[in-house]
Amino acid sequence: MNNRDILFGLHEIEGIGWRSIDKIRKAGYLSDKAFDCTAEDWERMGITPGMSAKLSKILTPDWVMQRRSLMESARVSMITVFDDQYPGLLKETPQPPWILYCRGRADLLHGPGIAMVGTRVPTAYGRKVGAVLAEELASSGFTVVSGLARGIDSICHEAALGQAGGTVAVMATGMDKVYPPENRELLEQISRQGLVVTEYPIGTKSHPGLFPQRNRIIAGLALGTVVVEADSRSGSLITADAALEAGRDVFAVPGPITSPKSRGALELIKQGAAVVTSAADIMAEYADLLPEPENISSAAGAGNDGNGGLCSEKNLTSDESRLYHILHQGPCSLDELLEKSGLDFGHLHSVLLSLIIKKAVTSLPGAVYKII
Repeated sequence: MNNRDILFGLHEIEGIGWRSIDKIRKAGYLSDKAFDCTAEDWERMGITPGMSAKLSKILTPDWVMQRRSLMESARVSMITVFDDQYPGLLKETPQPPWILYCRGRADLLHGPGIAMVGTRVPTAYGRKVGAVLAEELASSGFTVVSGLARGIDSICHEAALGQAGGTVAVMATGMDKVYPPENRELLEQISRQGLVVTEYPIGTKSHPGLFPQRNRIIAGLALGTVVVEADSRSGSLITADAALEAGRDVFAVPGPITSPKSRGALELIKQGAAVVTSAADIMAEYADLLPEPENISSAAGAGNDGNGGLCSEKNLTSDESRLYHILHQGPCSLDELLEKSGLDFGHLHSVLLSLIIKKAVTSLPGAVYKII
């Protein structure tokens, strides 16, 4: 078994979190030798005694194969942080998920994505604004990313379905535990026309602590996060904070100052969030990342082969073409690209991000980049 198989096996064991896997990775045990580890071996890596005993009993090749079979029988695939298909934007965030469990069009993970979040109990104004913005953004080629929650999330998913950019729903449960339950049909629609993802194994039930973790993925998959309508205690503000922590843009839709549902968005605006009065305000920020108008209609029908909308070199800027030609000679580390391109670090990072979004380049472990 390879490192992604061992990672999957560890990830499927209840109680093994992000930090535990990181300790095991740093100790060099994401390999077959993990199957021979005793409880004492795990403890030496920094795993707690109770979890070490559990690992030594559960982690076997048979366990991994059983969990793989369960996942595949549920029509779920996985993308690990070691895979080329792992979204580059998400990999650049703090504590990116080790595994994304997917159902649907995995090509939508490569954007350009805009997160749209808001209150679970929107006003008529919030419902209208969310639907209009989501439909216009998705029809222009943006992938609308949200959390499948009641209210604004569901409204934005529904409005983006069937549009060129599509929609990605990020769950805070296992793929088999739909929350809220009334969104089961919406989830099925998204899995057929868009993409449903989660970092939680099959069988993981809803728990309040999982939602903030889910929100970091919503923000991490997107160029920017739009808060449509939110009160001062809305979980949408956690998503906005995650976007800021990841160095992404935050937008907010202004609402009536008398409405409690607008307090969170208005506070974000006071703190410097960009004001959104139409989809054009967002599109103007990322105009160079959108597909050419003649390619948008074909993108709406892209299948699940991951090849829809691949970047053409003629659509690259001069700096993007420079990096593309360097990488055409073979994969390069960030340091090598700095030396060969002559670009400063900040601009180089921006150009690489644009190439990743345009599906011209992908990032590999160790800050190494290669063309697709």
